[in-house]
Amino acid sequence: MTRKTVFITGATSGFGRASARRFAEAGWGLVLTGRRVERLQELQKELGSKVPVHIATLDVRDAQAVARIVAELPDDFRDIHCLVNNAGLALAPQAAQQTELADWHTMIDTNVTGLVNVTHSLLPTLIRSGAGASIVNLGSVAGAWPYPGSHVYGASKAFVRQFSLNLRCDLLGTGVRVTDIEPGMAETEFTLVRTKGDQAASAALYQGTTPLSAEDVAEQIFYVASLPPQININRLEIMPTRQAWAGFAVDRDK
Repeated sequence: MTRKTVFITGATSGFGRASARRFAEAGWGLVLTGRRVERLQELQKELGSKVPVHIATLDVRDAQAVARIVAELPDDFRDIHCLVNNAGLALAPQAAQQTELADWHTMIDTNVTGLVNVTHSLLPTLIRSGAGASIVNLGSVAGAWPYPGSHVYGASKAFVRQFSLNLRCDLLGTGVRVTDIEPGMAETEFTLVRTKGDQAASAALYQGTTPLSAEDVAEQIFYVASLPPQININRLEIMPTRQAWAGFAVDRDK
């Protein structure tokens, strides 16, 4: 059997790193990208004895860099069977009127433009792979459920949802599947990035409850990518059992 290869963005932490380990466990070849070369090298050292691993330092916001890395993939890594668009971030958890415009631009450039850059570059390869090839986009429950402080982050994940559905329409007949995976509360470096390193804020968010782990989400990513080729999971919303929705907020006279 020909070894399948997965291309993972944002592989240096969280869902991306956990996904690299899960796909390696199943024998897939790995193309791992991210901005922190030391972490990529650590993963290559950890997993390279199990499966072929190619690493590339990449900022997905740079369209030229994305195109170059895809064009320069070694022969053994050119046949990509699954793309995991994991690179993304949230910033500025305060109210919209209190945020810096630069933080909004960073979220749009990473969560929207970066995902588009990588997808566009790899579409020809995935279409060549044909039946059973997969694009797995990491969305969020924030793309469907509004909450204070979500502003541009939630809007960017709503884009991921609709882009995924639209891709399904365009790719009909190619055999390429598209899934939008939308996690709820998950304990990763996400909140540390969002609060710019505030460890206390991160700890407070998860205190006294049981959030999803990176491994929980990686298992679902692998699941949808390894299904029989006639099955497409369009959207998969995943929340911890201990998380649900709140009621509408109402502004009342004091």
